[in-house]
Amino acid sequence: MSESLDLAALPADFTWGTATSAYQIEGAVTEDGRAPSIWDTFSHTPGKVANDDHGDVACDHYHRWPEDIGLMKRLGADAYRMSVAWPRVMPAGDGPVNAAGLDFYDRLVDALLDAGITPNVTLYHWDLPQALQDRGGWTVRDTAEHLADYASAVAGRLGDRVTRWATLNEPLCSGWIGHLEGRMAPGLTDLTAAVHASYHLLLAHGLATRAIRAAAPEARVGLVTNHSTVEAASSRPEDIAAAVRMDGHTNRWWLDPVYGRGFPADMRELYGVELPERSGDLDAIAAPLDWHGLNYYFPATVTDDPQGPVPYAREVRLPGVPRTGMDWQIDAGGLESLLLRLTDDYGVRELYVTENGSAFPDTVSPDGAVHDPARARYLEQHVSACVRAVRKGAPLAGYYAWSLLDNFEWAYGYDKRFGLVHVDYATQARTVKASGLRYAEIIRAHRESHA
Repeated sequence: MSESLDLAALPADFTWGTATSAYQIEGAVTEDGRAPSIWDTFSHTPGKVANDDHGDVACDHYHRWPEDIGLMKRLGADAYRMSVAWPRVMPAGDGPVNAAGLDFYDRLVDALLDAGITPNVTLYHWDLPQALQDRGGWTVRDTAEHLADYASAVAGRLGDRVTRWATLNEPLCSGWIGHLEGRMAPGLTDLTAAVHASYHLLLAHGLATRAIRAAAPEARVGLVTNHSTVEAASSRPEDIAAAVRMDGHTNRWWLDPVYGRGFPADMRELYGVELPERSGDLDAIAAPLDWHGLNYYFPATVTDDPQGPVPYAREVRLPGVPRTGMDWQIDAGGLESLLLRLTDDYGVRELYVTENGSAFPDTVSPDGAVHDPARARYLEQHVSACVRAVRKGAPLAGYYAWSLLDNFEWAYGYDKRFGLVHVDYATQARTVKASGLRYAEIIRAHRESHA
């Protein structure tokens, strides 16, 4: 055990989990009444995804889920962060529930609980029903209200067994990358659409929070957001101002309204887009949370870029800094900083790292093993950052490694492998990587430290 991992500093009931999302692993995109999502449409549009990959089969989890639960048990994970596919449960986005789709998640939840694994269910992980996109998607208010109806249906069915719920995963990606940058579904590049989508996503979170609690009174409801630490590339005033704008774009826009501060005035002025506000919306968005999930992968160092797109700040590549196979800078200190910021600046009382992981090019060796020391090292560094944050007062209650399986990595297709378990997509054979075995050691050592 690495000397830096003083795991006894973590609470005795600390949660160790793995995470996935429905579109990235399930496949079976036309089975049992599932209708297309915006990611089916986007990934089948030539040139949108690397190698024109798509999620039609992915990891075939829809059929292989018993094996995947067995892998979780082998790792020693006591929790599983999963998402429900909206187009599997409500194919039209609204209206009647598809019984066969909801039955799948019912069986999955029961099997997880039988295996001693706690399900942590995310309701929206980017797979908006295409039928709703055809009616305006996240740019219109109706979609937020439909998410609440969908949340009520799922919580009404599963809420007698599932107690931990997340409304949305990474609304930043849905709002900015999907509607402003165009690199994710639905692939728009429209600032007004992006700002309206961002507003309706957060409104949907608030409305869904109420709906879950009404359907499942014992539910503990949270929101999962992704963030980066932001630093200026130099001491120039222009770069410092650029860092403030990037922090607003990446962090404050998604946190301030949720914690009762409203949308940041400086960012509203920068975007120059009127928000589709109605009376009572801000109260709905700021519905008290039981927990907050942080997804962290990399920091951002920025310079002023007045001719670039909003927020007029461009990320710069620092020389000599280790990077993942995604070309993302590795900086575990950023995770510690963000956990403390959520604690100190926003008063979060229960925190989880809901995603954290690294992609590297993996191969199965002739000995049948997958040797991935860089990923194991990344894991150790970031668990150590969690320990440091807890020592400094962060109410961190758990860590979910991204990802259980190699999977469809959105616009990167299948080239980027984040899994603790290697997937041979041709045969669907699963192989636990050395990093997965390391994670199992960490989990075991933590438990032994409190025995």
